[in-house]
Amino acid sequence: MTRASLFRAALAKPPALGTWIKIPAMEVVELVALAGFDFVVIDLEHSPVDLETAYRLIGTALHTGVSPIVRVPGRDQGLIQRVLDSGADGIMVPHVDTPEQAREVATAVRFPPRGTRGVGSTSRAGQWGALPRAEYLRYGQEEVVVIAQIESAEGVRNAGAIAATDGIDALLVGAADLSVSEGRADVADLVADVVDAARAAHVPVGNAGGATADAVRYAVDTGFTFTLLSNDGSLLGAAARAAVQAGRSVADPGAAASTTRRTDA
Repeated sequence: MTRASLFRAALAKPPALGTWIKIPAMEVVELVALAGFDFVVIDLEHSPVDLETAYRLIGTALHTGVSPIVRVPGRDQGLIQRVLDSGADGIMVPHVDTPEQAREVATAVRFPPRGTRGVGSTSRAGQWGALPRAEYLRYGQEEVVVIAQIESAEGVRNAGAIAATDGIDALLVGAADLSVSEGRADVADLVADVVDAARAAHVPVGNAGGATADAVRYAVDTGFTFTLLSNDGSLLGAAARAAVQAGRSVADPGAAASTTRRTDA
């Protein structure tokens, strides 16, 4: 029984479309899957989502056919192990600035001899022990995705070496952090450097942007192979505002007539 990564499959037809999951509710993942997204990034860095909730969100994603990637808050090997045992298609790690940090992350994800991940084949990742051990190990070595976030000038300088690190499968440019760390709004030159480095290493590269056609067009034109369209909270907020605006745009004929009568009187 051979499985394939849903995220890797989505990358075969770029741009792969995803969104951040910050609301700790399984229904959100269902709605995102029904909308047609290719992948979700369950955010443990900038949200109240805890490990148990992430576990449930991962399961929901797998059952609805959308790839679950989890952004962990750091390079904690124990947390990475538990996220992968929960069935995540891969992990995203923020603030990877050096090849040494990239190797630390990759080592935590891969089984020996490539890394130090422990065997937990009776978890969801191993289909509770029903998956043959060889396939469980193969999936962890070959299919699980490790995405390193480049969010500083140091990370940009080292992007080529980070992308070339064994076990690193993709880069994601964190333009917001990059802009703040550099103290300037326009970091297009640094973004281009990361894209060039990823291409040279034959590694996919992505970004996070808005939920518009223009945002996706920018991503494609810049050379990104996957992109995150906003996040669940912002998408919900935008839909709610649009609903209210639509409702407010309709005048109440009865109220208008009443006002006219009072004015005439």
